Amino acid sequence: MNIITDTNFPELHFLKRGKVRDIYDVGEYLLFVATDRLSAFDVVMPQGIPLKGKVLTQISAFWFDQTKDIIQNHVVSTNVDEFPKVCEPYKEQLRGRSMLVKKTQPLSVECIVRGYISGSGWVDYQTTGSICGISLPKGLVESQKLPRVIFTPSTKADIGVHDENISFEEMVKREGTKLSEQVRDTATTIFHRASQIAETKGIIIADTKMEFGLFNGELMLIDELLTPDSSRFWPKETYLPGSAQNSYDKQFVRDYLLSINFNKRPPGPIIPDEIINKTSALYQKAVVQLTGKNVE
Repeated sequence: MNIITDTNFPELHFLKRGKVRDIYDVGEYLLFVATDRLSAFDVVMPQGIPLKGKVLTQISAFWFDQTKDIIQNHVVSTNVDEFPKVCEPYKEQLRGRSMLVKKTQPLSVECIVRGYISGSGWVDYQTTGSICGISLPKGLVESQKLPRVIFTPSTKADIGVHDENISFEEMVKREGTKLSEQVRDTATTIFHRASQIAETKGIIIADTKMEFGLFNGELMLIDELLTPDSSRFWPKETYLPGSAQNSYDKQFVRDYLLSINFNKRPPGPIIPDEIINKTSALYQKAVVQLTGKNVE
């Protein structure tokens, strides 16, 4: 199976490399290429996960379509046959793992919506009784459904650096009241819509990270959307509050790294094939369960 961890398209203008995506400027649009790279604890691992980039692209495309009546998004096409002519030599490498998208001005914050208490939110709650300054009832347990969905923005950090949770008031200082409120309300509406759809397919979306940008002065949903990389997906059938949950992502990799006392600094260690294959299977299960289609 062909695993792509790095792209090299000499005839395209390389723009930047993220933890997973390589971005190219192709004139009027950008080309987002989802590789099979995997990061854990903000460290990119040396091996890729088979089909991971295709899973992320297929799931994002599904959710962008499901939410396009709520807000416009940046997707122009996911069909490589519709990409600019300059992409032609790389069509087979791009197929299934790339998106042609509009050029936007990304906002300075990432938008996290939480329906359940987990991860950094659980840590914050144990210490302060709140998440990002939002007070919550006493006595909540790990992975419990929150009394209401909450919006908790964060900073955007470089690769290898953790994002930092910020208050909504801090977001207002950065982006202004009107835009911040529009983003919060839109992100929350998307989360409610997606949660309802996912639950009918046996998946709980505990929380997710979204990104927004401005296009001709109008707010637009960008980047990836509601994937196992940007969200916590839990199997509904095994959900039991009071501890951490099984998930559809890199759980096996994280557990392995913890078992070997990984210091959470680059370079990442070699991961056993068994862990790689189990992780690939989880990603593929997520796309089938959500969309009803195998990875294409």
